[in-house]
Amino acid sequence: MSTIQSTMFIEIETFIKKIKPETISDERKEILKPLTEFIQTKVLNQEEIRLNFICTHNSRRSHLSQVWAQTMAFYFNIKNVFCYSGGTEATAMFPMAAETLKNAGFDIKPLSEGKNPVYRIKYADNEHPMIGFSKKLDDDFNPKSKFAAIMTCDSANEACPFVFGAEKRIPITFEDPKAFDNTPQQAEKYQERSVQIATEMFYVFSQINS
Repeated sequence: MSTIQSTMFIEIETFIKKIKPETISDERKEILKPLTEFIQTKVLNQEEIRLNFICTHNSRRSHLSQVWAQTMAFYFNIKNVFCYSGGTEATAMFPMAAETLKNAGFDIKPLSEGKNPVYRIKYADNEHPMIGFSKKLDDDFNPKSKFAAIMTCDSANEACPFVFGAEKRIPITFEDPKAFDNTPQQAEKYQERSVQIATEMFYVFSQINS
């Protein structure tokens, strides 16, 4: 499949080219398979693809997943992909999550301050920016129907056995880098989680035949 890279920021393109999907275990590929199948079916039916990544606080893993999924859809030229994120409660996008994405090459600017700041996140000059802020999964900002709910943490997965309006519910959980907040390993662990999520989203979208 051809990739589209002409207007993607060079730092992100360089980051993506270093990704090693061969490091994903067979067990993990099975976990990712339902998401691949959901996207592939939508592509074949020429339908819009809505992915809502859900975690408890919508502060770390769900944002990293939303941003990397949208970026990989663009990288692999998969059209009509719209990525969202939400939580079982709203808190704030954790600053280290935003900083980790900046370090990967994303252009991130705060649009508002306060307890739950709103960020504008861009991966390419000419593409519509993503809007990052913490919100509940059923917030008006998120889709109400015909979307896949991707559960990115165990607690949200257990707390939400049913996501209203979701066409499909897919558990793809990640370890929480929050465990390393305010430790010397903080930046390293956030980077590690970002790389894992980017690698898995790369793998998912690389499997899609358009």
